[in-house]
Amino acid sequence: MLSVHEARERILSHFQKTATETIPLTVCANRVLGADITAPHDIPLFDNSAMDGFAIRAEDTHASPTTLSVVADIPAGSTPTVTLAPMQAARIMTGAQVPAGANAVIPVEDTDFRHREAGTSAPETISFTKTVKTGDNIRLRGMDMWAGEVVLQTGRVIKPQDLGLLAALGMANVTVHKKARVALLSSGDELLTVDAPLEPGKIRDSNSYTLAAAIENAGADVLRLGVAKDSRDAVTALFDNAVNEDVDLILSSAGVSVGAFDFIKEVIEANGSMNFWRVNMRPGKPLAFGEYRGINFIGLPGNPVSAFVGFEVFVRPVLGRMSGSMDGNSQTVKVRCEEEIESDGRESYLRAKLRSENGVLQAHLTGHQGSGNLLSLVQADALLIIPAGVKCVPAGQEVDAILL
Repeated sequence: MLSVHEARERILSHFQKTATETIPLTVCANRVLGADITAPHDIPLFDNSAMDGFAIRAEDTHASPTTLSVVADIPAGSTPTVTLAPMQAARIMTGAQVPAGANAVIPVEDTDFRHREAGTSAPETISFTKTVKTGDNIRLRGMDMWAGEVVLQTGRVIKPQDLGLLAALGMANVTVHKKARVALLSSGDELLTVDAPLEPGKIRDSNSYTLAAAIENAGADVLRLGVAKDSRDAVTALFDNAVNEDVDLILSSAGVSVGAFDFIKEVIEANGSMNFWRVNMRPGKPLAFGEYRGINFIGLPGNPVSAFVGFEVFVRPVLGRMSGSMDGNSQTVKVRCEEEIESDGRESYLRAKLRSENGVLQAHLTGHQGSGNLLSLVQADALLIIPAGVKCVPAGQEVDAILL
């Protein structure tokens, strides 16, 4: 059996970034930038007020109290035409351009101007006792970013705050990587649809819901092919459907072991090639990788926890690489085990609950670690990674963990 590291590297070597496309800013959230974003102009584009108040000359404020003549009223969005002379001020709104001659803004609440209701005219004079320094409450041109500065790098997943920055820079269209397209199928005569009544020997298809959501969470589009019955023809038909849809990856759950009714491995080998189909890990040993008629294929185990772990360990990094994301892998942290943990020597991914104690993440297992136990996965915050060859982790020892 391959080690987890070798299996992951083999898989990743067969995938490249998707091509780029240019799309409207309105649909860019959570997409991956396909090119660096360079500021086309300074932001702010002009010196502007950080407060509602009065633009003044700081050198006029040494006397106490100071009384200044108000010679202009500058709302946001206007271009001031006045140049302040000594002992003059201009009422100014937040974001409005600072007039020539002014080098500071005093907040309205620090003056004797008490009438601040909407529609109130500017006063003829203001008085105050506060000393103001040059630059107070002024946002200088280029304080946020300069023209020519790289402000977002290719490979970044676009966040809500990034959209605001892109809008401020006037970028109505943005170059992003195309979403990978994943064809997803489950396999097995025992599987029922979610709304079907249970029957003896049958279970509901839960993997397709978990994996479809995980695919979308990783930034890819999913094509749900449904359930393949345990026959060569049924499996082949769904695989051919994926080929006709021109997907980037075929992902299955179940049907890749050595059971008498597991036909996926056979269908892959008859229409392409199988690279490997067993990995030295638990849960999830029967993991398959190959290609079907030129399209890469990953076969996850059928047990729900095994399928989920296989996705996090192998499929999420693949989708991250295809998307061009700088941080497409699962986040890994150090945690301290609160209990002794036994393992069988395979690289193991164990469900655990985390809590913080004095800044250290403490972990304890969420009950029985059977690969069919979905509730223990739902209750988990992380997957503890027990390295290959380790059969006992003493309480108090640190291990790596994948955050869920």
